[in-house]
Amino acid sequence: MSKETLDLWFDTACPWAWMTSRWGLEVAKVRDVEVKFHPMSLNFLNRDKDIPEDYRALMNRALAPMRIVTAAIAEHGEEIAEPLYTAIGTRIHPGGEKDFEKAVSEALAELQLPADLMKYGETDHYDAQLQASHDEALSLVGDDVGTPICRVAGTAFFGPVVTPAPKGEDAGRLFDGVLAVASTPGFFELKRTRDQGPNFD
Repeated sequence: MSKETLDLWFDTACPWAWMTSRWGLEVAKVRDVEVKFHPMSLNFLNRDKDIPEDYRALMNRALAPMRIVTAAIAEHGEEIAEPLYTAIGTRIHPGGEKDFEKAVSEALAELQLPADLMKYGETDHYDAQLQASHDEALSLVGDDVGTPICRVAGTAFFGPVVTPAPKGEDAGRLFDGVLAVASTPGFFELKRTRDQGPNFD
């Protein structure tokens, strides 16, 4: 039986994508699954939308980290996506770091990646690559969603949105469910209103 691939698209600023990514890594421990990480941009997604000013400010701040992540992937290979996302996201989400530039700079140092990558946060040098990855995700699910986006068994969804991230066999059972609905022709959506915020424990 061939190994399943779980593709996850992320923006480092999104706490829900962070929760889903931690679930995905747990799944890889208990199921024969390879998890692949891909960048997308909430800035790109919301650029032409009417959103609150405080969220607009967050979207503007969120672009530089994703540009740098994309540059790192382009220059150092796709395998750097997960450890770099983990290093940045650990600082921003459970770590509570509000200074995204500081979080990214420290993450690059942790992974012994060139500090010179920081320059790409202020340029559009790799925007075409970021846009292509972003567009791939939206082509799979439509443009009325954000992060997280996952794909398994050839089907993509927004989600799963979950908190806290399940661990061990609990993560595996959730994956089994996602795989089941992904394998069901014509299945589109399960949803309920969120009644709690992200729990990073």
